[in-house]
Amino acid sequence: MKIFYGIQGTGNGHITRGRIMAKELQKANLDVTYQFTGRPSDKFFDMEVFNGYQWRQGLTFSTNNGKINHIKTVLQSKPKDFLRDINQLDLTQYDLVICDFEPVTAWAARKKNVKTLGISHQYAFHHEIPRAGNDPVSELVMRNFAPVDIGIGLHWHHFNQPILPPVIETPFVTEKVQRNKIVVYLPFENQQHIFKLLSPFKQFEFFNYSPEAIPSEYSHIHSKPLSVIGFQKDLSDCSGIICNAGFELASEALQLGKKILVKPVHAQMEQTSNALALHKLGYGQMMNNVDAEVIEQWLYETKALRVTYPNTAKYLVEWIKNGMPSLQQSWYDRLWSEVTISPVELH
Repeated sequence: MKIFYGIQGTGNGHITRGRIMAKELQKANLDVTYQFTGRPSDKFFDMEVFNGYQWRQGLTFSTNNGKINHIKTVLQSKPKDFLRDINQLDLTQYDLVICDFEPVTAWAARKKNVKTLGISHQYAFHHEIPRAGNDPVSELVMRNFAPVDIGIGLHWHHFNQPILPPVIETPFVTEKVQRNKIVVYLPFENQQHIFKLLSPFKQFEFFNYSPEAIPSEYSHIHSKPLSVIGFQKDLSDCSGIICNAGFELASEALQLGKKILVKPVHAQMEQTSNALALHKLGYGQMMNNVDAEVIEQWLYETKALRVTYPNTAKYLVEWIKNGMPSLQQSWYDRLWSEVTISPVELH
């Protein structure tokens, strides 16, 4: 079976999920060609697992100080290039197209009448799940940004809907958690503002990751460039993470038993909905703006939850290799029955 797999590269969550799927697809001896869009080609990192990949510009959202800038988003889009990429993408040699919310792949497959499977958190929004900040435009974008024939939605809880647990790796859980170590990943915020806001909390060590690492003048705030290995190492032994409300990173933090504080990107329906879901489930705390008082209260929180998920990627690849038979409720129930939730004491 030959597969073409398009992955949205605007945020790192889609790529993280893609890495996990790539490993399972390789184990199953499936022939896969990958395509990435959504950021400049020189801004991708740690991409070895994809064994070479195609790049196209695609579409992305422009942000400024933690909020989507709709005007800049429109001005930066290049519709002629987008349509050219759709028309030039040749899918004739592939048996299946998989799409992780990547618009060039999705629209090329639709135009050329090629069966497309979508695997992403965004496809969970086709069902009745917690929503916040939604409006007709946001709903329209969510449904039409990367349309597919079969959409497999992923979420932290089933909400009595036909969706699956997150695609994440089963991590090594260290027993040497550093109570005062906090990972910070707020790439859409002003990093100098983040440093200044965290500076009073000198009893904590902050490891701040950002696309463009800038020097920190504070000895307890460590500025770190994006790196899969480095980030995973710091995440493994920290007690908590402060981040935007993306899906994949929160999933990893839950599986590792970390306390979570999220600040959703403003005017981004998916992120505001994720923050609401974390709050409703009791899996994490949220703040609408980067707030020192909220952060201080959260820093001294001593309890968290570990939510252990099954190997969803393995189940999906087995289903794909078996010809993608019609999905029954029992299949979804089987995966959710493997989820366990346990309290974590952060001392």
